[in-house]
Amino acid sequence: MTSFQQARIDLGSQLRQLREAARLSGKELAERLRWQPSKVSRLENARQTATEDDVVVWAQAVGASPDTTDELIRQSIALLERHDDWKQRHRSGLAAIQEDVRDLEARTKVFRAFEPGIIAGLLQTSEYARHVFRKVKRLYSAADQIDAAVRVRMQRQEILYDRTRTFRFVVTEGVLRMSLAPPEVMRGQLDRLLAVSTLPNVDFGVIPFASELPANPINGFWIYNEAMVAVATMTKDLILRDPDDIAFYVRAFDDYAKVAEFGESGREVIIDILHEYRKQSPH
Repeated sequence: MTSFQQARIDLGSQLRQLREAARLSGKELAERLRWQPSKVSRLENARQTATEDDVVVWAQAVGASPDTTDELIRQSIALLERHDDWKQRHRSGLAAIQEDVRDLEARTKVFRAFEPGIIAGLLQTSEYARHVFRKVKRLYSAADQIDAAVRVRMQRQEILYDRTRTFRFVVTEGVLRMSLAPPEVMRGQLDRLLAVSTLPNVDFGVIPFASELPANPINGFWIYNEAMVAVATMTKDLILRDPDDIAFYVRAFDDYAKVAEFGESGREVIIDILHEYRKQSPH
């Protein structure tokens, strides 16, 4: 057993002890956190690494002391900063990762996302998602759970129809032209974007190639309420909670949104690209 595995077992054991001390069953805790019951089991039995966000909401739910919470966060961060974390996370299963994201989304009312290289998971068609997961599986040697991962990702999208939530997406034109799937799949994906962009609680913006960018779009990022920012890199998902970090990414998002085309103007960009994909159809 590696030190990484032992550390994850130790963290899971501490989480279980806190739950039991609060006299909550795994199912009761999952309901309180709006999680799938299987996630509680995976974290306690060290089949999945608890993220900082997992630890924070778990500690709040069981009434852990501030000192205990801080120590658990320290352990979680140490695990997630380990060199092999990105491999371990994907090997725990593509579907498990999607469930983690769904849990976070359930606690969010205002979403802001900037994506320079991929269509956001909440907006993907099942076929586009399948091609993305195949690439993830190959790159990270992830567990073969593509069907389950696609299913959970599609279930996540039900949140788009909750009018109490607000979504703002900004992508570069390159995202719509980048062929992460065959032309027929990309056509279906762009049709999906046209439909979703008409939802009253969804703003979908496209930054045309002709627009001058306010900054170099190095990474995509998601802002959840005003409480957290998730920044995806090739090897780690960075979770930022510092108010200064959050304020920085809010300003960055606003800068990108200022040069994006929304509403009918944005849909015109999508339609133009869709016509180009249609020309690629075999005669």
